[in-house]
Amino acid sequence: MPKSTAKKAPARRAPAKRAARAAPSSSRPGWPTALAKAQQESASLFESILKQGQRFEQRTKKAAADTAAAARGAASAKAKEMQQIAGGTWDKLEQVFEDRVARALAKLGIYTQHDIQRLTERVDELTAAVNQLLKAKGARKR
Repeated sequence: MPKSTAKKAPARRAPAKRAARAAPSSSRPGWPTALAKAQQESASLFESILKQGQRFEQRTKKAAADTAAAARGAASAKAKEMQQIAGGTWDKLEQVFEDRVARALAKLGIYTQHDIQRLTERVDELTAAVNQLLKAKGARKR
């Protein structure tokens, strides 16, 4: 079998190119409609995402505010507790100081405010008793 030396004729591509050009032109009227629909859907999708984001932001702000309020309450309670502890400690320290000063004054023989108050009351009682005796003597002389 002899081989033929004849070249094959190249396939014609012109009809295929014409068909390719013809296909998009026939579908072109649908593209603007599809594009417009896609734009509308993307706008509504964007609005939906925006609303969800706003709701999420509101919930996040509320949660942050609640957490901050709880933290402030806990800090305030702890501060009050520390004040009470410090106040109680200060009162105890003050009482110890007063007791030591009173003992030191007693050793030196210096009267305290309580001693002076008792003496003042006793002087008042004695003054009243003397006045009663004077009245009784004055009534007898007459």
